[in-house]
Amino acid sequence: MKRLNQVDNWKIIEEELHKEDFRLAESLMSLGNGHMGMRGNFEEAYTGDSHRGSYIAGVWFPDKTRVGWWKNGYPHYFGKVINSVNYIGIRVLIDGEEVDLHNATVKNYYRELDMQHGVLKRTFTILQGEKETDITAVRFLSLAEKELAVIRYSVTPKNYSGTVTFIPYLDGDVRNEDSNYEEDFWLGVDRDAGEYEAHLSVKTKENPFEAPRFQVSAAMKVAVDAPVTSVTHAQQEKYVENRVDVKAEQNQMVTLYKYVAVTTDRDHEAGLLTAKGREILARAEGKGYAKLLDEHQQAWLQRWEIADVEIEGDAEAQQGIRFNLFQLFSTYYGEDARLNIGPKGFTGEKYGGATYWDTEAYAIPLYLSTAKPEVARNLAIYRHNQLDGAYHNARQQGLQGALYPMVTFTGVECHNEWEITFEEIHRNGAIAYAVYNYVNYTGDHDYLHQYGIDVLTGISRFWTDRVHYHEKKGQYMIHGVTGPNEYENNVNNNWYTNRIAAWTLEYTLKVVGELKSGGYGDRVRNLYITDEETAKWQEIVDKMYYPYSEELGVFVQHDTFLDKDLKTVDKLSPEDRPLNQKWSWDKILRSCFIKQADVLQGIYFLNDQFTMEEKRRNFEFYEPMTVHESSLSPCIHAVLAAELGMEEKAYEMYNRTARLDLDNYNNDTEDGLHITSMTGSWLAIVQGFAGMRTANESLSFAPFIPDAWDRYSFKIVYRGHYLTINVDKENVTISQEGPELIFSLYNVSCTLPANGEVKAAIERKAEVAL
Repeated sequence: MKRLNQVDNWKIIEEELHKEDFRLAESLMSLGNGHMGMRGNFEEAYTGDSHRGSYIAGVWFPDKTRVGWWKNGYPHYFGKVINSVNYIGIRVLIDGEEVDLHNATVKNYYRELDMQHGVLKRTFTILQGEKETDITAVRFLSLAEKELAVIRYSVTPKNYSGTVTFIPYLDGDVRNEDSNYEEDFWLGVDRDAGEYEAHLSVKTKENPFEAPRFQVSAAMKVAVDAPVTSVTHAQQEKYVENRVDVKAEQNQMVTLYKYVAVTTDRDHEAGLLTAKGREILARAEGKGYAKLLDEHQQAWLQRWEIADVEIEGDAEAQQGIRFNLFQLFSTYYGEDARLNIGPKGFTGEKYGGATYWDTEAYAIPLYLSTAKPEVARNLAIYRHNQLDGAYHNARQQGLQGALYPMVTFTGVECHNEWEITFEEIHRNGAIAYAVYNYVNYTGDHDYLHQYGIDVLTGISRFWTDRVHYHEKKGQYMIHGVTGPNEYENNVNNNWYTNRIAAWTLEYTLKVVGELKSGGYGDRVRNLYITDEETAKWQEIVDKMYYPYSEELGVFVQHDTFLDKDLKTVDKLSPEDRPLNQKWSWDKILRSCFIKQADVLQGIYFLNDQFTMEEKRRNFEFYEPMTVHESSLSPCIHAVLAAELGMEEKAYEMYNRTARLDLDNYNNDTEDGLHITSMTGSWLAIVQGFAGMRTANESLSFAPFIPDAWDRYSFKIVYRGHYLTINVDKENVTISQEGPELIFSLYNVSCTLPANGEVKAAIERKAEVAL
């Protein structure tokens, strides 16, 4: 665990330049606005170790898979979000000497990420010989004008007068750190530079996979608040710059404003990108910096009005949940139905930046409750739009039906590790569960006949072909899989995989029945769903095999899990952690240690189908063997621990998921933030501490409050009701804007009046030791 920043309710504050942990600091200071985003790089030169990265939503490249152990069915490429034009760069020279914080003497360094307003600000004093200079840099990516980035860069000579040279530039000669052999994905298309302005267009190079090519244009406009002595410009392949020399008097601030429009042919015709960029810049220049900043800040305040979680008495917890919500909404807010949520968002390149099952398993619940209804619907429709790709993936494995990808941009699998591509098929179940979860929460049954039944049918046909029948035992089994616990590969009968497969078939049968009885029998017939096929689905449901230990009373993670040398995590030496950075992969696979919730993932999803005693026994057996080295792990354990009355464990797991990146729990945040798992802190509070459930299309709460907190509150959107849930040491108060609502509070039916509130004494569960 490593903490670089101060604890503050609304800000991430860095009070020293962390040269040794610069990449970690860059990740934590990332910005985004849904259309584009970047790591917390400096505007001026920095020659120390750094990962300079700027990314644009939906812009990616199919990097050819290079493996010497090629197998039939492998994806032909690894899709990745690609590092794009560096548009924030401003070289700064003071009397000809370049500002470079890696080599210079720096004092009074201060940087803050203002999450409430979406603004990154940095101030410092630099010493160059006898010259002392104050510098302030402020930037934001506009929520009001999604294709606009704004930078204000100010320089104040403290003990001298001299020449300050600003060189704002656009650089398209960039690479991905994970590209094969430092491969360049970009080709120059067009460029031009004039006084106080320039533009640059680049296009992804040709690929042999029929994947789309993208054109990106960056246009900049520069304004200077100071006496200018010289203005020049220059350009070269994939690079343009302005050079502005300014006379700077002692103690007089000189300021450069850099406005950048970043457009792509995803949104506009390629031939119009430059003109569109200039139009955006003209509009920005007309408004001016102050108005642009105000519009941007107001847009962030509107988002917080809907989604903020307030915690009193625990500043670390408060900062953690707001940081996670800020980075989630910086990555995705549902404006573009073509997009999804990458596990690193705009903060790094690890995992390729593509869509994972994380969205369906972890992100959809948050967006259902904290955004407009169409946002979650867009996420649900996204998978329907990629159904053809899922059918392709199944065919690649010689199977019927639809296999949704582990990693994708188009629906076609683009992950090149065999234990993921071939074996981690439980992801199909998460897609099916998301269909159920969306309809169960919203009541949008029209979605089922418009989209959902297509997805469910494809997945069910895959499971039907993927299972096999064991004649002697008279049961269906699934061999050769990797469950959610990726620290075990190629196992037989992973309990979670078997359970979610059978549940998918069961739910699809239910939906087929509803459609037939609801007047949508033609949708069933058009999918050629026959009575023979549904009978087969029911047979698999009835005869699915689930590993179980009578002695322990637990669902067994897979057939041979209990043959391992079973140890709890507390027996590990601290020097062994994290395992994935200290142990060989062979040693990890042979151990009993669990990366993330596996059996418990199934219990979390299908929560209402298990008794409290079943939940307790399985939690007490598996959690002590879990190292939580997946960012997706702590929140599941927090929710289940809260339900079981294990309040200390629930609070521990909340802190781990809320501050996973802020405190670098897994020693990997320098690669980028764990965006999709950031929903976990919200889940831990709302589903865990507040006990919110929506099973069987009914809303219920069973709140408690952690001992360390004085109060917490959050808001949710539920079927046209705008609810505020407030919990303190004595009471829980639920108020709303909307019509009358019937819900359950501590298993007692309550009626929430229209635009009214319900108040009750808080009930505390008995603490259970783990």
